[in-house]
Amino acid sequence: QVQLVESGGGLVRTGGSLRLSCAVSRMPFASYAVAWFRRAPGKEREFVAAVSWNSGVDKYSDDVKERFTISRDFIDNAVSLQMNSLKPEDTADYLCAAAPMVSKVIPETRAEKYDYWGQGTQVTVSS
Repeated sequence: QVQLVESGGGLVRTGGSLRLSCAVSRMPFASYAVAWFRRAPGKEREFVAAVSWNSGVDKYSDDVKERFTISRDFIDNAVSLQMNSLKPEDTADYLCAAAPMVSKVIPETRAEKYDYWGQGTQVTVSS
């Protein structure tokens, strides 16, 4: 069974930075995407960023694309999310997800297309 383990969450002040990591193991697919979603209290889960593990093609939500960077770590087999210029509205539980990419170039942004999910890591941005 695919395992996704998030780490790196915490408390930071407005304008600060955090780096999240999603360790991926037991992945049986040769081509797959890894994405970050977030869920704030009282809100729907929303897409943040995704990357194709094989090609590096990435995708961001409009809200974060100038501030967050998703990247691949081939040594640790992990996907990182560097978050800069954090705002209070970025406060949420951040979840890592993975899905096979079959005949796709651009990773999915829809949560229902992801089969595997981590437990999440909390990010809190104080004003």
